[in-house]
Amino acid sequence: MTAALVAAGLGLIPSTASATGGPAKPAAQGPGAAQAAKAVKGTQGMQATKASGEKFHSPADRTVRTTLPGAANKAAEDHPGLAAEITGESYSAHRLELITKITGPDVTLDVVVDWGDGKTEKTTAKGTGEVYHSHVYAEVGEYVVKVTVTDVANGIQAANQIAFATAGAEFTPHAPTRLLDTRDGTGAKAGKVVGRGTTRVRVAGNSGIPAGATAVVLNVTVTNTTADGHVTAYAGGGSRPDTSNLNHTAGQSVPNLVIVPVGEDGYVEFFNGGWSPVDLIADVTGYFTRSAAGGYTAMTPARFVDTREGLGTAKGRLAGRGTFTTQIDGLKGVPKGITAVALNVTVTNPGEAGHLSVFPGGGQTPTASNLNFTAGQTVANSVIVPVSADGRISVFNGSWAGTDVVVDVVGHYSKDSRAAYRAIDPWRAIDTRDTVAWPGRLPARGYFSQWFAPEPEGVEAFTFNTTVTNTTDSGFLSVAPSPLPWEENTDPNAPKPPRPGSSTLNWAKGATVPNLVQTGVGEYGIINFWNQGWQDADLIVDVFGIYETN
Repeated sequence: MTAALVAAGLGLIPSTASATGGPAKPAAQGPGAAQAAKAVKGTQGMQATKASGEKFHSPADRTVRTTLPGAANKAAEDHPGLAAEITGESYSAHRLELITKITGPDVTLDVVVDWGDGKTEKTTAKGTGEVYHSHVYAEVGEYVVKVTVTDVANGIQAANQIAFATAGAEFTPHAPTRLLDTRDGTGAKAGKVVGRGTTRVRVAGNSGIPAGATAVVLNVTVTNTTADGHVTAYAGGGSRPDTSNLNHTAGQSVPNLVIVPVGEDGYVEFFNGGWSPVDLIADVTGYFTRSAAGGYTAMTPARFVDTREGLGTAKGRLAGRGTFTTQIDGLKGVPKGITAVALNVTVTNPGEAGHLSVFPGGGQTPTASNLNFTAGQTVANSVIVPVSADGRISVFNGSWAGTDVVVDVVGHYSKDSRAAYRAIDPWRAIDTRDTVAWPGRLPARGYFSQWFAPEPEGVEAFTFNTTVTNTTDSGFLSVAPSPLPWEENTDPNAPKPPRPGSSTLNWAKGATVPNLVQTGVGEYGIINFWNQGWQDADLIVDVFGIYETN
């Protein structure tokens, strides 16, 4: 691939469905609507954010009734049925929707909700009926929510409560560490994962990751492959989704970043979707918990390093076994005090096969890797990595020959960022191989639009896995929020959105290439997927999570 096709940018986050064997069963699909100026519009993206939320419930028979002071002559058990049934449901990272079903006499009742975070809310009700409340927590966490119903006229009070955990979690960076390597038995039994088989690795309680971790960031690599296939990562003990994280062909070593929920048993499982055995490697770079840590801030992709131009480091290919260190915080809109950074890292013009490792600036070079490449290959991968105390990262070239390196920053984590991560059931938003839902392949030099957030307020970013397949020439994919509202997007005479200058993944002729993407939704909640190549290609987009401030 020529250097002109390298744009590196926009990247981060987990999984896509098998791109090598025909369309996998979609959990949800966004059908194309209108086609104009080579732009196909999808309209069903937001269904993921409003999918059934986690429910919390305490039935009416758990109500505790007490006699009010001054009404000692009354007995709580003699009251005519005052009770409160509580149901809570969470549809976003910080919010709890609460329904209190009251059973009681036809008198005025005082209803007080104690949200468990030091805040209360009072309203009144009249007899039997339902009362609705909504609350946004300033911090993710676990809370006890108590509802107290007071019948002053009859001198009785009834209380019920639920234990609530926010759907959102915040990020804690972790020094890149290998948790799984089937080649040598790290984290699991040594030996390849058989075709259509699984292996699992303990995450919670391993390598300093706490027992309460809800999701983990892993760089997963499939290697020693002998046939085409795909790999799916999912929560231990859970149902395997109809999506995938990595796609590979025979002889390939393919890495991809994954943000995957941790099972209640503390494990993450990996399914080998191919028919031939493969080796799997998983390196952790961070985890999410329901406790105050680091929230996420999305940003317009900004190029921090390009060795071809001398940007961010010395001009010229990074020497074999060489390392450079570059400043991240305090530059190009990235604030001081961040704890970790979201990157898209691209290798191009490598002299021979090797790997790239990204780690906190000036630290010890880890055994973990972020990219694997062959001679002459251009390949990108998303990276989430802690920064050093002075806000730097380092990049190590594990090859014995030089290579060019491009680093784009797509977002960052800090204690000042409010957006928490909410994992959702993976679903397929785009699959152009499905000719019923989509009118054709992603057009050369064209784009598809998908409306993911009709109400974008409170939505910071989405986590996708993008895969390009059935390629007939080299090219690269760009993903960016639309600067135009939907009405203009669907008007064939409206101005076209500007072509992004960054890329998410690069492909060569005949390749199937996945990459994680973490992208903001912009002002209108619409995200564009651009084919920057000169030939049509198939595109698959799977949705895995959302960062939300509400």
